[in-house]
Amino acid sequence: MATTEERLRILKMIEQGQVSAEDGARLLEALSTGERKNAQSPMAASSARWFRVRVTDLRTGKNKVNVNIPMGLVKVGMKMGARFAPEMEGMDLSQISEMVEAGATGKLVEIEDEEDGERVEIFVE
Repeated sequence: MATTEERLRILKMIEQGQVSAEDGARLLEALSTGERKNAQSPMAASSARWFRVRVTDLRTGKNKVNVNIPMGLVKVGMKMGARFAPEMEGMDLSQISEMVEAGATGKLVEIEDEEDGERVEIFVE
């Protein structure tokens, strides 16, 4: 079930310009759609709840990006993520979507870009 905290996070992202108002509206709609689906399917509550993306600077070891998306928003979130990093080689977003829909959990992807000094990790927990 979507919490007030999740809704507030989306609204803060809009306020800070991290997402457009249109994308924020889609996220809020997906969040409420996920609520209705979870209410209809009690089994979904025991499955994975978070889609996490972490980008780490290989030189310093510090996190550059740490995004946690509720599973109800994954499809919308992945479309948004593709806009921010359309050039990511070696990463097929449709393949990741298939893994998520199949119920995969744990670390799905780990890619190191030595040229830019970054590591990208994608988890489902």
